[in-house]
Amino acid sequence: MNDIFFNDAREQFTRLLNIMNDLREKCPWDREQTMESIRHLTIEEVHELSEAILEQDDTEIKKELGDILLHVVFYSKIASETKKFDIVDVIKQLCEKLIRRHPHIYGHTQADTAETVKQNWEQIKQQEQKDKKKSVLQGVPKGLPALIKAYRMQEKAASVGFDWDTPEQVWKKVQEELCEFTQAVQKNDKTAMEKEFGDVLFSMVNYARSIGINPEDALEATNKKFRFRFEYLESQVYAQNKKLTDLTLPEMDAFWNEAKKLENNF
Repeated sequence: MNDIFFNDAREQFTRLLNIMNDLREKCPWDREQTMESIRHLTIEEVHELSEAILEQDDTEIKKELGDILLHVVFYSKIASETKKFDIVDVIKQLCEKLIRRHPHIYGHTQADTAETVKQNWEQIKQQEQKDKKKSVLQGVPKGLPALIKAYRMQEKAASVGFDWDTPEQVWKKVQEELCEFTQAVQKNDKTAMEKEFGDVLFSMVNYARSIGINPEDALEATNKKFRFRFEYLESQVYAQNKKLTDLTLPEMDAFWNEAKKLENNF
């Protein structure tokens, strides 16, 4: 990157910090905010960024990244007011971590594949936390959605060798869990059904991971596909001045199949 880029970045970041100072001093709303009060807003911003990425909307991605950057600066400003830390501390700590966890760039470790880099990252992270006696799973937030959480926990466990040797072994586990779920359904045991269904989902996430599929991305793609097809169905029904409840299931299926054909042409 050239000097002009760095000068522009420095100028705009300084501008942002100055605006944040003004807001905390002069705006009644910004002045009364705490880390706790804006936490839920940060979560919303992350979800909005995720949606923009899925929609491949560069304008929205840029906007949402700006909103998240605002929150990083906001938290840092709040902390600086009680001398806990400031934005310089945040950036410095991040830089040091990135250098430390990329020894193949800043050291003498060899890492020729993305998978090796990921394994090195987790191993270095575990070494950093060794003295703190934290669990391998400590870095997986408890508040994550269950599907993402399962995937991340499995990744963490695999990084220290707790993993199946082959995808075939994982698929065998999936079949075993499906069998146990089926037995619970046959007994109409609601408690067991919920437990076993959870095991099925967990094992399916593990299988997806073992063959290189991110289950969150896969499920989101299916959600998007379902939305397209169902909204097409609705549009065709409403164009006939009817309600969905006026149609039989076979009639709905006909529109659904039309949507599938349109989708395949994209």
